[in-house]
Formats: sequence, structure tokens, C-alpha cells
Amino acid sequence: MDLVALVDRSPAFLAVVALLALGEYLWHRQRGSDGYDLRESAATLGIMVGQIAIRTAGIGLIAPLMFALYDQRLFTLDGGSGLGLVGLFLGVDLAYYWFHRLSHRVRFMWANHAVHHSSTRLNLTAAFRLGWTNLLTGSWVLLLPLIWLGYHPVAVLGMFSLNLTYQLFLHTEMVGRLGPLEWVLNTPNHHRVHHGSDADCIDRNFGGMLIIFDRLFGSFAAVEPGRKLRYGVQGGPVSYNPLRIAFAEWGRLFRDMAASRHPWQALRIWVGRP
Repeated sequence: MDLVALVDRSPAFLAVVALLALGEYLWHRQRGSDGYDLRESAATLGIMVGQIAIRTAGIGLIAPLMFALYDQRLFTLDGGSGLGLVGLFLGVDLAYYWFHRLSHRVRFMWANHAVHHSSTRLNLTAAFRLGWTNLLTGSWVLLLPLIWLGYHPVAVLGMFSLNLTYQLFLHTEMVGRLGPLEWVLNTPNHHRVHHGSDADCIDRNFGGMLIIFDRLFGSFAAVEPGRKLRYGVQGGPVSYNPLRIAFAEWGRLFRDMAASRHPWQALRIWVGRP
């Protein structure tokens, strides 16, 4: 889940999540598992506070562009009608899939997304470990075609918020396999694979609410039941400093670019593979 937080985190919503996280923590304690590192969770809280502040400013910058594009729309599509709602749901999930996949394949986008993968535990608090530079890396750009086609920006952002809120609950080890739903929906089982740092898990299962696009575009992977996965970034340092977590990958990127011998080489590093 890169949860690109345009979603509104109201106090009531956060209180519910905090209670669920407490229950999850107690579940891990009762089982004697190490599903929580309280130092990591505290660092995530610091990251979340900074991300919310930056997000608010970011929405103020991109909203005028979205409304200006809507004024030039090709059609007027009703996101509240049956077919219109289905189209909006699928369009947003497809846009999220490609943004998420690119965030693993393009280095400057990974510099932001790596923050989310830096946690070595997969639990509900890890869902809030989000990069601070999303405005620069551009998840919102992949929503623009839906607005240009004719969906109102409020409808697009509302569906995007629903998609991201659903993804919050994928970040847990409490929920096992969900039977036939595993064929269509992105589930905690599929998302655990996405966060895994084992070789056969890397760059897999990019879906938002659905897993069908991973199956369609060849990025789906499953692991055998009961397998214990490792989480975190391969070779990445473990830190409990929110500032270091937020900017560590950017620092590595800029150092590699500064060491390049030619501007074109620096550009290739910027848009190359992580």
C-alpha cells in the first residue's frame, strides 16, 4: 500500500484505527509473536503527523488544476449512476495499480514510496508510514485522465479515498486467506506478499482494492500457506528517526546523481530502476 494520503483522517476514524491497532497488538502479545515494534510504531506516528501537514498543502495546490481540467472534459460522466460508478471504481483502481507499479520501477518515485516499505513489521500502524513527497512523485497525475474524460474531481478523489481506506486494513497478519475472494480482491494475504522482502515477493501484488489487474498484467504472486515472510527494504537501514526515514532514499538518490559524470547519466539514475 503506497496509501497516498488524500484520504481524510478524521479524529473519529483515527480513534477507531487506534482501538483496532491496540487489539492487534494484544493479539500478537497473546500469541508470543513479534508483530509490533513499539519504536517503529512511534516513528510511524511522527511520519504520519508530518505527512498530514504536507498533504493539506498539497491538496490546495492540485485541486485548482483538477477543476481546470474538468472544465475541459470530453464528456460528462455521472459517478453516481450504476455504470458510471462501476467505471469510476475500476478506473481509480487501475490508475492506482499503475502508479503503485511505477513507484517500484522508477527511482525518484521509489524515493517517496520506500518510506512505506521501511517498516520491518506489517501491522495496522505501518499503513500510516507514508512518504512526504507525494506531490513531487505524482500519484495524482494518474487520476487526471478520469477527470478529463468527465468524472467530477470530487467523485474521483472520493473514490480514491475509499480505495486508500480499504487498503489500510490490508496491513495485518491477523486475517488469513479469504477463500474465493482471493481471486478478485486484494486481501491481507496478497498484501503481505507485496510487503515481503524475499526475492520472490519483490515487485508483486500492486493492486488497490482489486487483485485482478495484477493477474492481468503478470505481477501477481502467491506464497505457500503458513510461510513466515520478512518485511522491510532489502539492504535498507532500520531507523526510528522520522526525518531520516522520510528522506533517506532521497539522500541516496541525490548522492548517486551527484557522482554521475554526465547530466544524461544523472537523468537515467533519476528515472531508472531503484
